[in-house]
Amino acid sequence: MGPMKLEQALHAARALVLADLAAGEVARADIVSLVEDAIAHRRWWVEQWPEGVAYVAGLVAQDVQDALLERYGRWPLCPVCTQGGDLHALDVEPELGPDPHWVCGKTAVAVAPVGSLGTTL
Repeated sequence: MGPMKLEQALHAARALVLADLAAGEVARADIVSLVEDAIAHRRWWVEQWPEGVAYVAGLVAQDVQDALLERYGRWPLCPVCTQGGDLHALDVEPELGPDPHWVCGKTAVAVAPVGSLGTTL
């Protein structure tokens, strides 16, 4: 894989995750730094396994979600399960595959593709 394809995939992943963060109104500077950390980590990962380039967007979304959980709490909150105060985060599915979506793990409802939370939140 050439460096141009790698950079395009990383830029696309960054844009998708930033769009979802902006949709949830959590795209603050300190959180954007978490995205940059995830991009740096995944750059190394794809350099080691070039065939994984199609999975970068979902992996970056998961990396940012994990970092946010450790520092700030659950993100993105599920818009499907709003009754009864059962706040939980959406999951990225497939965990390792192309075309990642935000999915409610309790109802198996696909909420939005990664990068498109603005259409549902």
